[in-house]
Amino acid sequence: MSELSVAPGERGVLRLFTLDMRPEEARFLREPGAAEQMLGVDSLDHTQIDVFPVSDLEELGLYGYLSEGCGISADQLDRATLDRIKGWVMVLRSKAFQDRAEELQPDPRLTLVGLYTEEATNWRGAPIETQSARPYSAPPGRVFQDDKARRIGSIFLALILVLIVGGILWLIL
Repeated sequence: MSELSVAPGERGVLRLFTLDMRPEEARFLREPGAAEQMLGVDSLDHTQIDVFPVSDLEELGLYGYLSEGCGISADQLDRATLDRIKGWVMVLRSKAFQDRAEELQPDPRLTLVGLYTEEATNWRGAPIETQSARPYSAPPGRVFQDDKARRIGSIFLALILVLIVGGILWLIL
């Protein structure tokens, strides 16, 4: 499978393209259907596509955007290569393909810089061995036999019902 092949159900993969086009053409890629046309695919989730000039990143730079903003590990990134990129770029996340397999056929004005994988969260952990983590280890809850608040609430509710029924009877008679 090549870098331009998208596997069904692909997760956590980010593709970075440079755009060799005028700024107004690059801005147009933000419009519905434009990115699909440039990549040779049917439909994409546009919330998963970023198109921007690298200059917008200011001192963060493309390296910082990918490492800090997108969660790409530093061992995947070549700072020198990323620092040389000027102009507009398109960042395409796996979610843009909505779990479909695709074969990208990018327009010649799009150049794939790299394919990066986001760091996945490690959900594994050691079992908790404390007494409080064991089932049914909490002390039984207190049950109040003489609950003053419950009695006041019941009296208040009864009073409201008496007033409503009295009002209805008064209107009828």
